[in-house]
Amino acid sequence: MSDSFRALRLNKNDNGQSHEFVELTENDLMEGDVTVAVSHSTLNYKDGLALTGASPVVRVWPMIAGIDFAGTVEKSDHPDFKEGDDVILNGWGVGETHFGGYAGKARVKGDWLVKRPSAISAAQSMAIGTAGYTAMLCVMALADTPTDAGEILVTGAAGGVGSVALALLSKMGYQAVASTGRMEEEAYLMGLGASRIIDRNTLSEKGRPLDKENWAGVVDAVGSHTLANAIAQTKYGGTVAACGLAQGPDLPATVMPFILRGVTLAGIDSVMAPREKREAAWAQLADHLDLAKLDAMSSPATLDDLPELGQKILAGQTRGRLIVTL
Repeated sequence: MSDSFRALRLNKNDNGQSHEFVELTENDLMEGDVTVAVSHSTLNYKDGLALTGASPVVRVWPMIAGIDFAGTVEKSDHPDFKEGDDVILNGWGVGETHFGGYAGKARVKGDWLVKRPSAISAAQSMAIGTAGYTAMLCVMALADTPTDAGEILVTGAAGGVGSVALALLSKMGYQAVASTGRMEEEAYLMGLGASRIIDRNTLSEKGRPLDKENWAGVVDAVGSHTLANAIAQTKYGGTVAACGLAQGPDLPATVMPFILRGVTLAGIDSVMAPREKREAAWAQLADHLDLAKLDAMSSPATLDDLPELGQKILAGQTRGRLIVTL
């Protein structure tokens, strides 16, 4: 039986970036105190940036992409993990500076891992992935917002973060409003729990510094004018959880919503979040995420599909979550 495993490797030289499918062994892996047999990974927006080279996400070459993976511990020198443990990894620079999840095995620092909740399968954990885990962190930031305070706006609603956020908010008793540029996805978004749908164009252009109070809270994965308008339309004392920059990294806003309405802008980082926060997020995902809705927003993929899918996710042509089986 061969000890080799298949991987998708990104390379870069004077001619630009390229990808190749390669056979590796454990000797090819980077340093770490836990070796994991990877069963599943997924595709996030950041993975699309890495796969296409559209943004300088990858900083070490060559690189095994994939910022997420789920699998089973094969070897461990870390006190918190032993052979046979089912684990999840999200972020920590994996797929950017350290070999990631698009391979049959990974060797990483045990401090980067969390144990997979028993209520969530390995495939489902990657249907959640960084996008869903980030959505949970966003919803946790809205914890002080009562469910009867009014509507919660979710931008980029048909994407990975937005899809999981809708399902979570609906299950937890909130009225979630889905903002999307794909109005043909209305049935899909309503099925996830959206109370109504709005066209993203109502938020994507320059707006007023202080607008009508519409939202009790916001989960924003878009940034730029969309985030600025969402802040300007948030009710007194509301919280805006910002986690993405699909429209752009700029924030053309004023301080008026913060000093006149007491609005809170909560920055959500999933990459370097401490383990305690990660474990809390995954525990809440196990408690609050409707797995039937998760399955409805998920599609299967293979390692071979990823180069094409990387292009599609950046073009806004994917929906929900993709489960990559290794």
